[in-house]
Amino acid sequence: MLLLLSIKLLGISIQIFAVFVNARVWDCSGLRKKHSAPQNTVSSFEEQMLQRSIQHNNPQAGDIFGNTDATVKYVLEGHDRGVNWVSFHPTLPLLVSAGDDRLIKIWRMSETKAWEVDTCRGHFNNASAALFHKSQDLILSVGEDKTIRVWDSNKRTAVQSFRRENDRFWIIAAHPTINLFAAGNPLDPSWLT
Repeated sequence: MLLLLSIKLLGISIQIFAVFVNARVWDCSGLRKKHSAPQNTVSSFEEQMLQRSIQHNNPQAGDIFGNTDATVKYVLEGHDRGVNWVSFHPTLPLLVSAGDDRLIKIWRMSETKAWEVDTCRGHFNNASAALFHKSQDLILSVGEDKTIRVWDSNKRTAVQSFRRENDRFWIIAAHPTINLFAAGNPLDPSWLT
């Protein structure tokens, strides 16, 4: 199964393919609204040829059609199995990812690259999603092991684990202004019978 998830934040987009063992961070600052006219329209043939020559010598300038909507900025390689989720830190140049290898990975990014900083181990089944707490040095993660885990993001150690025997969690979200989070799970059809 191929799962595709795209998230846009501050001009950078994250795209996750669950069948791959890496995640890609996309720079989508070139995206334009579809209903807006292009800002720089090239009118003469000579200007068009000059523009194509510049693009040919600079692959980052776009593809052969001049599209610069989104380009891969980083590839996060480090999980041994599929990556299920990636989240940005609210203020620091950090990312956190959750994977089918049961790991929560912390990544640092600069202008030119991103690299793995550390790994949090403790889930006993697929780690489905993870995020940074908005105001404390914590990471929250959920997994198919029926747990919600809280990690110290500085020490990379488990702080707390909550287990719900009849739930397996696939997604987590945090409220932007108050100290609330929500965890979601798929419907178990066995209770319908």
